[in-house]
Amino acid sequence: MHPVLFHIGSILIPAYGASAALGVLLALALALRTARVAGLNPNHVWNLCIVGLLAALLGSRLLLVAANWTALRIHPQWLLGLAMIHHPLVAAVGALAGAVAAAIYALRAKLPPWATADALAAPLALCLAFEQVGALLAGSGYGTETGLRWAVTYEHPLAARWSGTPLGVALHPVQLYAALAFLALSAFLLFWLPRRRQRGDAAGLWLLGAGVAVFVTEFWRDPEGRGVVFGGALDGPQAAAVLMVVAGGLALRERKGPFEGVGFPPFRKRRERMGPEASGQPRSEETAGMKNEEKDV
Repeated sequence: MHPVLFHIGSILIPAYGASAALGVLLALALALRTARVAGLNPNHVWNLCIVGLLAALLGSRLLLVAANWTALRIHPQWLLGLAMIHHPLVAAVGALAGAVAAAIYALRAKLPPWATADALAAPLALCLAFEQVGALLAGSGYGTETGLRWAVTYEHPLAARWSGTPLGVALHPVQLYAALAFLALSAFLLFWLPRRRQRGDAAGLWLLGAGVAVFVTEFWRDPEGRGVVFGGALDGPQAAAVLMVVAGGLALRERKGPFEGVGFPPFRKRRERMGPEASGQPRSEETAGMKNEEKDV
């Protein structure tokens, strides 16, 4: 594969960063649309995305600096190469920092939490799809060995240096599996958003879908650096995926509120009305006679 997309003189343009940046731009553009569908101010949603993105980048880089502080004091120029380091813990810390910063902005901007989460669901899934394409090109989060015809083999030494990818070994293209799953999830959520039954349904479906995608694809990822939970029964991302599925189920529970969605298949709930006509029952003769007498008077 190609961890370096192209060169500009002596400057390397990494495929991972370029693909992730493209995913972020497309996700931001999509968020403007989903914000309108969810009934939110697109400018507020745009600002929330920028705040979360900057916090995620800052949090992940600060973790790398803290973990490599001794070496960076001796070789400060290595700071320029921190962006090339890919690790599940770095991604988790960045995601947590971004989520906290976005939540704080949403509270200060008085954005409704469920509607905001619905608006961000499809764009986030799209961004993750492009991030996994970049991981496939760079060799990050590589798969286990396989003899399948569609296996990928990395030969570039930078793949081994940046991501620890084994060279010359046929591997599962697990990043592609995940990218296709996230892309399908984004398309479904984009279709579902205007048809949701209640606020929070799209966010709950994102948690369910992303959790299932992560849990299943982890079976084909190399376990190096991914942690061990329950004596090796699960790895770290799988444990997080289980929590995501549980949270998604809780988000999809029926809640009382003024919002009346469409549901699936598309239909609107009929509002209850008093009287026999509302239930489709014919009027009794006595009731019909009383109305006729009132007309005669």
